[in-house]
Amino acid sequence: MELPVIDLAPYLEIAAEGDLPNPASGLPELCREVSRILKETGALLVKDPRCTADNDRFIDMMEKYFEKPADSSACRTSLLHYQVPSLVDEDMQEKLRAMPKENQPLTPKGPDPKWRYMWRVGPRPLKTRFQELNSEPVIPEGFPEWKETMDSWGYKMISAIELAVAEMAGIGFGLPTDAFTSLMKQGSHLLAPTGSDLRRNGQEGTVFAGYHYDLNFLTIHGRSRFPGLNIWLRNGQKIAVKVPIGCLLIQTGKQLTIDAINVASEQNRSLWRVSSTLFAHIASDAVLKPLGHFAESPLSISTCVQVSLSNKSLQ
Repeated sequence: MELPVIDLAPYLEIAAEGDLPNPASGLPELCREVSRILKETGALLVKDPRCTADNDRFIDMMEKYFEKPADSSACRTSLLHYQVPSLVDEDMQEKLRAMPKENQPLTPKGPDPKWRYMWRVGPRPLKTRFQELNSEPVIPEGFPEWKETMDSWGYKMISAIELAVAEMAGIGFGLPTDAFTSLMKQGSHLLAPTGSDLRRNGQEGTVFAGYHYDLNFLTIHGRSRFPGLNIWLRNGQKIAVKVPIGCLLIQTGKQLTIDAINVASEQNRSLWRVSSTLFAHIASDAVLKPLGHFAESPLSISTCVQVSLSNKSLQ
């Protein structure tokens, strides 16, 4: 199975004209398709014309960063508890055990052997009860291009969510266009690249990020230079995802494959696998509750119904 690709260009063009939603444009149908895919599978590929060469520039810089010695001044960062954005609870463990053998995820041996850096994207609230979720980032030494590169790619990724997918999902679910984006204002959005050292941990079967789901609203990431991504759809089916050139993935996960390592070694390329993940959050102080007509649903007795688009993945 291949994930469908949604071209965001038609929506962006009409949104720029301020004519949303226009029934004659065909956009409501496209928006319903976005909401349907997210509801039924939990994963979506999008093509955003605003995201071009910045992905490669970002990965080039992050490869150089992760290749620095771990004890160098460039790699010193602050440890904040917002750096734990995923969860595997007991209910999920039971579902894993009940899965058919071919869909069961590999079991990591010990902690995930990956590195992660967090960079805040967008403005934060002046007053908040959750200051740790809105802290200033740390800029590594020796990277004068760091802030501009991180901000450029981060803002493009969050724009793909805020100014396209989240609005389209709202329309598709029969809600106001800003139903989700209004809750995302000044959210603790994090550009969170991960680095996996394939030279040191390139053995077949190595899992760099175990099965989990993310504790945020929507997750998006760009194309990595190494394959190995597996996700689980809402029906429990495991699929290997290939992100086409020029596309972004809504929902994320990582697992190693071997062939690409051999090719990269022969070409003397970096053997750090960089994932340009961005976690888009509802604002820290916002209250999660059913929205619009969903408040009348029997399911409204359950909390966080409106964030059912959150990622359920991943390995």
